[in-house]
Amino acid sequence: MELRSAETTLEGRHFVEASPPRTLLREQVLRRLALAGACGNIQAAMRILSDYVGASHYLLARYDLIQEQGLDFVVASNWPFDLVRRLGAELARGYSRSTEVEKCLSLLTPQFALLPEDYSLPEDISRQYCSLTFCAGRTRFSVMLLFLDGIILSQDRLREIGLLAGYALSLGDTQNARVERDFELTDRELECLFWIAEGKTSDEIAVILGISRNTINNYITSVMRKTATKTRSEAIAYAVRNNLV
Repeated sequence: MELRSAETTLEGRHFVEASPPRTLLREQVLRRLALAGACGNIQAAMRILSDYVGASHYLLARYDLIQEQGLDFVVASNWPFDLVRRLGAELARGYSRSTEVEKCLSLLTPQFALLPEDYSLPEDISRQYCSLTFCAGRTRFSVMLLFLDGIILSQDRLREIGLLAGYALSLGDTQNARVERDFELTDRELECLFWIAEGKTSDEIAVILGISRNTINNYITSVMRKTATKTRSEAIAYAVRNNLV
């Protein structure tokens, strides 16, 4: 491991002091994240991670809220507001086009995209941004990072950001509606989700629960609407990934 060094003098003799190795930097980041996460200070946690990876701007989004109206999906950001508003529509379209398998495979994998050409950025900011999805508890998040031009990015460190961000979020108040919102499924909807995950048909679930087939289908339709899934198979994959069944 390469260590930077500095010379000091003691009674006329020269000594070489090694600066702390890079692993200590990670330990310092973890300590600072622990403090920020325990206090529920998401903005501070994201600033720490941005500094760690060399990013100039961060945006933390909740994927389970992206399909909703407005900008409630934004948890923390120092991106320009008009850019966030514009990016929100793109995120919603991309999210709706992705299958559950694609969403799962994208976890902790850095993805790169370009900001719109007609958007004016400071000269020193790269138009390319990096996005990374990760999970904290039952909730999937995405962190999007802007960098200065000419920055050489470390893929390993970018992947590490997802793990560290999930760690910081897990330390906070998990009951906070902004960070760890319940999926708002009723007990009946969860029962139906459990039984379709067991391979039961609507007719079979109706017999098990003692209610009509149409009512079962209504519950399942409601589940798919709330989880932003299109088929029963996607709803099952969503439930398994989020520990709902």
